[in-house]
Amino acid sequence: MFSKLVTIFRIPELRQKIILTMILLAVYRMGFAIPLPIIDQEVFGEAMKRMSQGSLGQIMQVVALFSASQLGNATIFGLGIMPYISASIIFQLLATVYPPLEALQKEGEAGRKKINEYTRYATVVLCLIQSYFWVTMLPRTLAPNIFLSGFDSFWNILGASLTMTAGTIFLMWLGEQIDEYGIGNGISLLIMAGIVAQMPAAGMQLLKPAFKTATPDFSLGSEAGIDRLLLLGTLFVCVILGVIAITQATRRIPIQSAKHVRGRRVLGGQRSFLPMRLNASGVMPIIFASSLLMFPMFMFNWLNSAFPNVQLWSYLSGMFSNSDRGYIYNLCYIALIFFFCYFWTGITFNPKDIANNLKDYGSFVPGYRPGARTADYLDHVMSRITYVGAAFLALIAVIPTVLAASMNIPFMIASFYGGTGLLIVVSVALDLVQKIDSHLVMRNKPGLLEAES
Repeated sequence: MFSKLVTIFRIPELRQKIILTMILLAVYRMGFAIPLPIIDQEVFGEAMKRMSQGSLGQIMQVVALFSASQLGNATIFGLGIMPYISASIIFQLLATVYPPLEALQKEGEAGRKKINEYTRYATVVLCLIQSYFWVTMLPRTLAPNIFLSGFDSFWNILGASLTMTAGTIFLMWLGEQIDEYGIGNGISLLIMAGIVAQMPAAGMQLLKPAFKTATPDFSLGSEAGIDRLLLLGTLFVCVILGVIAITQATRRIPIQSAKHVRGRRVLGGQRSFLPMRLNASGVMPIIFASSLLMFPMFMFNWLNSAFPNVQLWSYLSGMFSNSDRGYIYNLCYIALIFFFCYFWTGITFNPKDIANNLKDYGSFVPGYRPGARTADYLDHVMSRITYVGAAFLALIAVIPTVLAASMNIPFMIASFYGGTGLLIVVSVALDLVQKIDSHLVMRNKPGLLEAES
């Protein structure tokens, strides 16, 4: 394996792409050390410590996991890349229901460039709205004296909002530079870097109980005992292996091409396969489900504070706000994941178009007539494997909440054992390996995952 890594850096073009990508990722991380000028960082830090165990603190941790943001720190990159992701998802959904955007999408590269331009404009608008809302809510949710003395005017707040907007636009530009000049998949790499950057803090939080005394305590049965650490480490490896297996899993549909006689030669008649991914929707259902469940958290908390004598609001607020979220939250979470799995697969997978393309190229699925019968068969297969993929996503999504409740570990640590963050890290890592392998194969070099001869 070490020899393969050495081979990567011996290829000048690939070496330049990797080094440039690493430099841009370092610039991305340095931006989180530049604070907003109008915020009193000491007051902000103390308020965040008090709020970290509450519902709002948990929401900010969840958002930070899949948005490359760090709302827990008042920095110029506080919004992360989430506004750009939101704008991209909005236009991807609109392209399926809005005819002008659908026509642009079918125009090829020129149409995609136009849609990307509209996405950038929408990102600026979303950034301005989110940053202004976030800055203005700080005195109400954290501390009244969160702003520096004399810097609480409208123009100062507007300047801070524009600064955070510029930070997100800069991150969007960094992602595009990685796509064009680096190893590729820039936005996903930024999100992955933001998730991985939180792993040292999670590890310190896990080991912190062992260093409460002068002599480190890793005895059996303790809060940071060796038995507990081994159990968590084994579980972490097993979850990653399961995520890789399901992410790479496909259902291969046999495809037979028709034979063509040209002169004395018989062409075609070859057998191939149409791969259908078990998890075709990726990480989007978890993102949508977790985003929608934030609204009940805020609503029930507000109703509980407004009507403290009503036991129903107090019960629902506890179910949706506690770190050990109850079965109602988990059931809603699982139901929304199943719904969005089928919804996202329905707008991205068109069996009718696939069946028509197979018919045009003279190919067919053995045992099914080309056209409508083939489309019905593909739709039936996709519905069945989507159910399995949705069940897997639901299992991965609820692992953090179950771990946090059953093993009494902080949610930040449990989040690395499942949920959106783990899926993003694994999928981006696999995609990165495939991109590096493509460069190696072009130069007749063995891939990273190929066995050495």
